[in-house]
Order: sequence, then structure tokens, then C-alpha cells
Amino acid sequence: MEHKLVNYRRWKAWSRALVLLLLAFPLFPGLSFCQQALTWEQVRDKFETANPTLKAAQINIEESRANQTTAYLRPNPNLGVLADGTQLVPHQGVWQPLVGTDYSPSVNYLHERRHKRELRLESAKKATDIASSQFHDQDRTLLSTLRSAFVLVLQQKAILALAKANLEYYDKVLGISRERFRVGSMARIDLDRLELQRVQYESDLESARVALEDAKIQLLMLLNDRTPASQFDVTGTFDASDQIPSPDELHRMALDTRPDLKAAIQAVEMAKTNHTLAISNGSTDPTFSVWYTYNPSFNNPFDKHTIGMSVNIPLRIFDRNQGEKARTLLDIGLNERQRDAAEAQVFSDVDTAYANVESNIILLRPYKEKYLAQAVRVRDTVTYSYQRGAASLLDFLNAESDYRSVQINYLTLIGTYLTAVAQLNQAVGREVIP
Repeated sequence: MEHKLVNYRRWKAWSRALVLLLLAFPLFPGLSFCQQALTWEQVRDKFETANPTLKAAQINIEESRANQTTAYLRPNPNLGVLADGTQLVPHQGVWQPLVGTDYSPSVNYLHERRHKRELRLESAKKATDIASSQFHDQDRTLLSTLRSAFVLVLQQKAILALAKANLEYYDKVLGISRERFRVGSMARIDLDRLELQRVQYESDLESARVALEDAKIQLLMLLNDRTPASQFDVTGTFDASDQIPSPDELHRMALDTRPDLKAAIQAVEMAKTNHTLAISNGSTDPTFSVWYTYNPSFNNPFDKHTIGMSVNIPLRIFDRNQGEKARTLLDIGLNERQRDAAEAQVFSDVDTAYANVESNIILLRPYKEKYLAQAVRVRDTVTYSYQRGAASLLDFLNAESDYRSVQINYLTLIGTYLTAVAQLNQAVGREVIP
């Protein structure tokens, strides 16, 4: 019994401690949990479902589909009711206003000829196709912006990791230097200069942290995400590749994929349909009317109920829709020129983006083949010599500065390369380089 009582008291004490820990947890913001780092594919999917600009652009497509319903509607028939012959003066001293009144309800309907409804529907469908292509073109542009923001986060993460590594390496050198000063093999002034130089490494580290947080905030804004930047992270390959398709292959892919070019081609087809519709609208549409008449004034009881029909045919003598026919014909030529301009823009975008990627590859190649290894070798060699008195303090500081510059330049070039790749993907209209 006593053993059970002890266990119960322990369980109660642990429960209280757990409750206090949960209550105190919000007071320590530094202990917040980070969500799983998102890959580029996850960021892209999240963007396409959450970005308010894209969601607003999708409404334009739905509005265009609603216009298809309006375009295919038939004209409404007209209903008319006529009453005539009502007495206003008493007849033989008796006023009977409804006696002898003629009643004639009628219905008329405009019949559209030459496939006007079908052509309006076809034009509305092509307008929907254009709206869809324009939406995909806007998505293409925004995805390029998103990709650049994603790359910037990866770049700032790499720079932050480099700043931490540089500070750790320098602290090791400082530790050795302090030991040398303690045993009398280093002057005080040299140790002071080394310790003062540490401020630069601390500044680099803090600047890298701020830059990374700013990059995350920009990416979160595009994702319409309210997650704190400290709890948000992305992951991906931050490196360059020499593999790039040829310009001719990129041109073919762009001509098949670019949504803005597709919208320009669809605009030409829509202009042709509108011209056919304008010709159709120049034709005559008859109006058919049917009416029934009740006339109690006839002495013949069989003549009180009559039915009549009529056809109203407008004479298109002056207005045959000549202006709209001419305008839509000119609109075909206008859209054809705009299509040619869009195609020329596709070639220009692809060639420019390809040149930027190729230039970055050329700049990165010597870093990978020579400069990075040289910077590490020079820094380690000079550091080793300095610690043994074979190199001056100035040589050591210069070697450290050169190493930092080479590494930062390399990471910046990687970021520039990946941004240029994003622009190339945008120019082609799809991801040709992941």
C-alpha cells in the first residue's frame, strides 16, 4: 500500500511539472518548432493554390465561361394584349363598358438566321480559350518571380552557413594565437589586431541572418503564408550544371509551350470568327407574329373568334452592318501582326535567357576547376606558416580576406546562375532545367 502511495505522489508531481512546462512554453519564443523544409515542387504547388493574384485571375476564366451561356441564348418572344371597343358613353341609358370589347393577345418571335447563335457561342468559347492562355501566361511570369525568391533563400542560407564556418575557423585561429601569446611567442599588438578582426566575421554572420530572414519574408508573401520566418524553411540543390539544351531545341519548345504566343494565335482565330459573325449579322432576321382575336360585335357567332399571322422582314437597304464587317476584317490583320510580334518576342526572350545562363556557366567554371581549391589551399598554407612564425600577420589577414571574397563571389554566381535558369524556364514556358 505504501509503495502505491509513493508511485501516486510521483505521478502527481510529474503531472504538475508537465502542466507548468506547457504553460511556460509560450514565454520562450526561441523554442518554437520549425515546420518541415519545403522543396521547390511543394513551394510551387502551394503558390498555385494560395496566391491571391492567381486566384483572382482564375475568376476571369469563369466569367468568360459565363459569357458563353449568354452568347448562346435565343431571343425572348414578346407577348402583347390588345383590348379595343370599350364603351365610354352609356348605350340607351345603360353603361356596360365590357360589352362589345375586342380582345386580341399576340406573340411575336425574332428568328435569327445564318447561324448567329452558333457563331456567338464559338466566339465566346475562343474568348475563354484566350482567357485561359492569359492565365497560364500570368502563372508563368509569377512562377519566375517565385523561383527567384526561392533561389534567394537558398543563396542566403549558403552565405549564412559560410559565415558560421568562417567564424568557427577564425575562433580556432584565435584560440591558438591566445595560447601563443600566453607562452610569449606572440606580441600583444598582434593578438589585439586578430581579436579586432573578429568583428568583421560577427558582422558578416549577423548580416547573413538578416538577409536570410528578408528573403524568407518575400517568399512567404508570394505564398500568402502567415508563418513566422523563423519557422519557415526551404530545401533544394544550390549548385550549377553545365547541361543546357541547344538554342534550336529551346526555340521549338517555346513555340509549342509559350501561353502568350498561344493566346496571340487564338486571338487570330477569334478575329476570323468575329468577322464571320459580322457578315451573318448583316443578314435579315424575320419576326413572326401570331395573334388571337375575340370580337363579340359580329352578328355571326362563328366570327367572334379569329386567328391571324404575320411576318415582318426588315429591308436591309442602308444598314447591312458594313462598318462592323470592315472593322472585324481589319482586326484579323491586326491580330496576325500581333501574333508575329509575339513569336519574335519568344525568340528574343529565349536567346537572351540562354546567353545569360551560358555566361554564368563560363564564369562559374574556373571557380569549380581552380579558384575554390586555390583559396582553401592559400588560406590553410598561410595560416600554418603564420602560426609557426614563417608568415606575417598581414599575410594571414590578406589570405583570410581573399578566401572570404572567393567564397562569397562563388555563392553569388551560383545564385545568379539559378536566377538566370528561372528566366530561361520562363522564356521557354516550362521547366527545361530543374
